[in-house]
Amino acid sequence: MLRSEAMIPPRRLRPLVLVPALGVFLGLVESSPTKAEEPLNVVVTLPVLKDLAEQVGGAHVRVASLISGFENEHTYSPKPSDLVAVRSAKVLLQVGLGLEIWVTALIKNSGNDRLKIVTTSSGIALIRDHETSGKAHRAFSGKSSGGNPHVWLDPENAKIMMRHITEAFIQLDPAHAADFRNNQAAYLRKLDSLQAELIQRLKRLPDRRLVVYHPAWPYFARRFGFEVVGEIVPQAGTEPSARRLQELIGRIRKDRLRVIVSEPQVNPRIPEVLARESGARVVVLTSLPGALAGTETYLDMLRYNVLQLAQALEAS
Repeated sequence: MLRSEAMIPPRRLRPLVLVPALGVFLGLVESSPTKAEEPLNVVVTLPVLKDLAEQVGGAHVRVASLISGFENEHTYSPKPSDLVAVRSAKVLLQVGLGLEIWVTALIKNSGNDRLKIVTTSSGIALIRDHETSGKAHRAFSGKSSGGNPHVWLDPENAKIMMRHITEAFIQLDPAHAADFRNNQAAYLRKLDSLQAELIQRLKRLPDRRLVVYHPAWPYFARRFGFEVVGEIVPQAGTEPSARRLQELIGRIRKDRLRVIVSEPQVNPRIPEVLARESGARVVVLTSLPGALAGTETYLDMLRYNVLQLAQALEAS
C-alpha cells in the first residue's frame, strides 16, 4: 500500500523548511551596514590649529580647540571641559615655544597616558631671543623658548605646521593616509595662491611702518614686508607706564608713523589714547582666526590682516 504525505513524520519536513530560511537570514546579515567608523578625536590649543587639522583630516577627524579665539593665548586658564576634551583625545596639537605654558599641567591632570602630543613649530626658522619680541616672550614664559612663538602668522611656517599635522594623522589612521595627503596638497595650493595675491596687493605700498600692541607680529611683518618700529608693551599680560606712552607719542609724531595695530584680546583704550595724542590711526587685527568678523579661517584671517593694513596705510 502507498503511503500518503500525511503519514510522513513531521520531522522529515523540517530540514526542507529551515534551509531556505537560514539562507535568507545569512543574506540579511551580509547585506546589513557595518558600524560607522569613529573619526579621530583631536584636541588643539589654538583655533588656527583647529582649522589646519580640519583641512587635513576632513570627515576623518573630530577637532576641538581649547581656545576659541577671544582669549589671550598666553594667559588662558583652562576650564573643566578642557580637561574632559584632553582626556578623550587621541592626539593634541600645540604650537610650543613656550606659548601655551598652561597646557602642560592640563595634559598631566588628564591622566591620558596614550595621548600623542605634536609640537607643530618643530623645524621652523625662528626669530630669535636676541630680538625684542623674543626677549619679551622669554620674560613672560620664565624660560628661553629659543624664539618668538607666533610662527603661524607667516604662511610659509603654516605649511610646515600642516605637514606635522598630516604625518601625525597618517600615523594614527594609516587607512586614510591618501585622503590626508590629498587634502594637504589641495590646501597648500590655496595658501600659495592667497600669498601671491596678497604680496601683489602690497607692491605699491611705500610706507609699511607699524606700531604694534605687543610682539605678536614679527613673522607676519617679515613675510609681507611690514616694518615693526615700536611696541606698546614688550610682553603679553602687562600694561605700559605713563613714561612709555609719552615716549611712543613723541616718536609717532616725530617719525610721522601712521598706523597703530591693536588686537581684540587686549585693552583697546591704550591704542586709542596713543592715536588721539599722536594723530595716527588704530587698526584692529587678529592673530587668531575667529576673533573678528571675516576671520573665521586661517586664509580669511591672513587676507583680512593684510588688506586692513594696506587700506589704513594708504588712507593715512
